[in-house]
Amino acid sequence: MQQLSLIAGADDRHTLDALFINAPLRDYTLRPRTNDYTLPVLGMAYIATYAQQRGFNIGVLDAEAHGLGLEETARIVNAAAPRWAAMNLLAPTYEMSAKIAALLDPGIALMVGGHHAKALPDRVLNDPRMRHLRALVLGEGELRVAALLEDEHNRRTLPGVLWRDPLLGTRAAGIADPKTTAALLSPDIDALPYVNRAFLPQDPYQDVPTATDRRLAGERPWLSGITTQGQREANIVGSRGCPYNCTFCGAAVSANPDVTIRVRSPENIIGELDQLHDEYGVTAFRFVDDLFLGVGRVIDEQMEAFTRNRVGERYVWDATGRINVLNRLTDTDLDRLVTNGLREVALGIESGSDRILAAMDKRIDAEMTERVAHRLVAHSIGVKGYFILGFPGETQQDLDATVQHIRNLWALSDRHSGDVRASVFEFRPYPGTPVWQTLIDAGHEADALLAYGDVDLTGDGAHESMRQRDEFNFSVGIQFSDVPLQRIRSTLAALTREQHERNQRGQEAAA
Repeated sequence: MQQLSLIAGADDRHTLDALFINAPLRDYTLRPRTNDYTLPVLGMAYIATYAQQRGFNIGVLDAEAHGLGLEETARIVNAAAPRWAAMNLLAPTYEMSAKIAALLDPGIALMVGGHHAKALPDRVLNDPRMRHLRALVLGEGELRVAALLEDEHNRRTLPGVLWRDPLLGTRAAGIADPKTTAALLSPDIDALPYVNRAFLPQDPYQDVPTATDRRLAGERPWLSGITTQGQREANIVGSRGCPYNCTFCGAAVSANPDVTIRVRSPENIIGELDQLHDEYGVTAFRFVDDLFLGVGRVIDEQMEAFTRNRVGERYVWDATGRINVLNRLTDTDLDRLVTNGLREVALGIESGSDRILAAMDKRIDAEMTERVAHRLVAHSIGVKGYFILGFPGETQQDLDATVQHIRNLWALSDRHSGDVRASVFEFRPYPGTPVWQTLIDAGHEADALLAYGDVDLTGDGAHESMRQRDEFNFSVGIQFSDVPLQRIRSTLAALTREQHERNQRGQEAAA
């Protein structure tokens, strides 16, 4: 079967012990995907890599990256005939995952994990489409998944592993030895192997030079070779857990009391940077975790090591950051980040309304955001700002404040060498987040809050600008704010279209 070639990382000479499946956001046989890149499933790849290191034959089928339909995905899994099929369950893709699970051969055992499984385990266990489910793994899965692959009966002594007793119909859970529980739930992340990129069909990937890259080549001559020719880029995780409690976020600390917040050592991180460069020619990296530029102590520790190892002379990198933390950095701190290769910071700005920011528990205000963005772009550090439209309780005045906030940030970038990119999203509720319970308490039904569907925004004139955002345009179709949903979407499309036009003008000017 030719489609078996879509399975990444497996040794096709031997039986598969497990096939990890990343479900598509929608059934692509009904409407083909329009974007040509999707974010890599690093969490799944970490688990696959650890299991492979333990001697198991593992494959990954990224149905989202390949734009597969549901029946097509199930056919590939059934043809591969693994001992186990494993799925990461996320709220937007849960229905897709459940439909695929219902199509799998009964001889294939099923295990699941992910945010949705952790937030709503009983709902998953009771879903008749999950009738072949033999293990639901809560939280970080590397060590426990490997133990399950070794022997399914190990689930009886594994913490945070649930299943449904087939005879009694009752919920069952492993009873663990307290001496081993902590290590199994929160493995030493410096001891885990570097992610085997063979499991990720689109990471590393070849990027094209952006206006920011060309500008950097002029301002940082030592980077000219890696910023003007199109770089090999890779995503990387520097930490696990988040100490903040943004009400809309699945990583909120109150939603993850089992997660021990910890950071990889600088030497471990730099080792992976160098390994990716040596093996794949990667020269640009994106830190996608919450803490890399989110805690002052971590920034100091990492940058001291980056300076010692002359990272900025060899690589460029982007990272997520916390506005309130960056607000406390000095100009010397920012200069050090630039020298060490920082190219762009992704910031959860979310709103231009201080009232909505307080409701989100962001611990920032619009003035702080503008001040931080101003200092970053003045130091030639790009800013990618994420914004949420339609948050519960948002008024037209709040929405107008966010639009004006974005325009203020664009105006700042026009006066300085750093770019500001705005990425705007419609609010979506995720189970397990603080705002989820608020919505349930307000009378919303869980079934309605979970009814995700894809949204076509091209009717508002956003055509090419929406192509790369296709995987993010989904909604439950409920108006949570005071602003009509269609106005929210029209505003989102207009801002996205304008950002796309700004990107094009910047690229033309830098060419």
